[in-house]
Amino acid sequence: MDTHIDGRIVVGIDGSDNSLAAARWAAVEARRRDLPLRLVSALAWAGYAPVGLPALGEEYERGVLLEAARSTVDLAAAAAAEAAPGVTVDVEVRGGNPAHVLVDESARATLLVVGSRGTGGFTGLRVGSVGVSVTAHATCPVVVVRGTEDGADRPDSPVVVGVDDSGGTEPALEFAFEEAARRGVPLLAVHSWLEQVMDPYVVPYIDWDAVAVEEERALTDTLAPWAAKFPGVEVRRSVVRDGAARALVTAAEGAALVVVGSHGYGAFRGLLLGSVGQALLQHAPCPVAVVHTARHEDDEPADRP
Repeated sequence: MDTHIDGRIVVGIDGSDNSLAAARWAAVEARRRDLPLRLVSALAWAGYAPVGLPALGEEYERGVLLEAARSTVDLAAAAAAEAAPGVTVDVEVRGGNPAHVLVDESARATLLVVGSRGTGGFTGLRVGSVGVSVTAHATCPVVVVRGTEDGADRPDSPVVVGVDDSGGTEPALEFAFEEAARRGVPLLAVHSWLEQVMDPYVVPYIDWDAVAVEEERALTDTLAPWAAKFPGVEVRRSVVRDGAARALVTAAEGAALVVVGSHGYGAFRGLLLGSVGQALLQHAPCPVAVVHTARHEDDEPADRP
């Protein structure tokens, strides 16, 4: 997964404290992966007829915005360098719609990182159109940095991953196992099965203990090839009779990272635009990694039986 086109980590910068936290987090991640860091700010402006003196019209305002954006990425670069000395940092201010700019950047990145709630060009990232568009259309994994102010390493915290029963979470599992191995921390796999009950008339007759045993077996089978591929990773399992959103938010307490697929099924169906994705992006106590599954649905570990 780390062999994506240019092998770099891209961060969306907008001048907010959250984007600075994202830059610091990404710098530490870049050092961990031995990759360069790219900080990008986007300016979207609409043309209009100058009012009053030409020098105070469109070009003047554009110049002011450009200067402010350059100061913003320079400040973020300084924060990144402080968080992870020695990491190569590249900065750029690009013109265009912020979401489109970041999606374009993702085509040449290993990882795209954004803050949980921005200002300026990335306003509304938390639940608005920019954040939804980026997580929906980026061609590399996206990390939304939440629950951390300084991007520092959390050596004792596990990586949490949401697992459903569709087989479509393989890319998320790969990403999560790689992160756990890279960090030297346990991996906690969470599987929620309450939402699989579709017919309320059947509920009183269900043997919940038998269902729990079957779901635990299914989770173990799903994890087996990845555990074999990453023998150094301690794997923990959590099978819960609960809603997927609540199960993941709860499991993410004290975690270094929570990883989810963007187009899962079963308990995590509609994750990206549905209640589970929104719950994580709004309430997760740690950074959230969204790994796309649509273009990887047939991917499996090389040694998968």
